Amino acid sequence: MVIAAHPDDIEYVVAGSVAKWVGAGTQVRYVLATSGDAGSHQPGMSRQELARIREAEQRSAARVVGVDEVVFLGYPDCEVEPTMALRRDLVREIRRFRPDTVVCFDPTRLFVGDGYINHPDHRAVAQAAIDAVAPTAGMPLAFEELREQGLEPHRVKEVLVASNSESNVWIDISETIELKIEALRRHASQFPDGWDPSEMICEWAAESGEQAEVPYAEPFRRFVLVRDGEDD
Repeated sequence: MVIAAHPDDIEYVVAGSVAKWVGAGTQVRYVLATSGDAGSHQPGMSRQELARIREAEQRSAARVVGVDEVVFLGYPDCEVEPTMALRRDLVREIRRFRPDTVVCFDPTRLFVGDGYINHPDHRAVAQAAIDAVAPTAGMPLAFEELREQGLEPHRVKEVLVASNSESNVWIDISETIELKIEALRRHASQFPDGWDPSEMICEWAAESGEQAEVPYAEPFRRFVLVRDGEDD
C-alpha cells in the first residue's frame, strides 16, 4: 500500500518501484489523502472541478504502472493535519487491504536543498501514515469501531519511507523508468505549459542509481517491523 497526500506525489517519487513490484506479481493499492483540489493557478477553476480532473489523472497514472485501485479520502488540499480522524481513516484502509508493506513519505523532511520547502500536506499525511502503521493498525483495542465493521487488526511487516535523507535500500528501476515517466505525464493539469518531466526524473533516478551501482534507482529507508518467524 502506498500512502500519499496528492495526485502525482507517487509518480514523482516511487512509481518506478511500483511498476517493478506489480510486474513481479505484487498487488498494490494507492491511498491519497486529498484529491489535489487546490493545485491549480488557472483562473476560474473550482475545487470541485479540479478534484474531478486530478482524480481521473491519478487513476490513469496508476493504470500505467498496473495499479487498479486508488482510494481518495477526501481531505481538503493544503489543509491536511495529522489528526486522529486521518489516522483512523488510514488504519481502516490498512485493515481492509492488509498489506505486508506500506510505502509513505518522510514526515520529518522540511527543507530540501536550497529551493524547496516540503508541502505541509506531505508531512501531515506521512506522520499520520507512520502513526497508523506503528502501532495502531495492529492493536486490537484501538479504534474498536473498526472491528465492529469487520476490520480486524493487522500488523504491517515493513515500512518503506521515501524522500528520506538516510536511505538504506535502493530499488533498481532501470527497466521501469519509462513507465514512471509516462505515469507522471498523465497529470497533464500540472504541466499547463507542456513541460516534459522526463529529463528531471532521469536525472534524479541516475543520482540515486549511483548509490546502487545501477543506471536508475529509487531510494527508501526500510523499517522491518515483523521479522520472519514472528507471529503476524
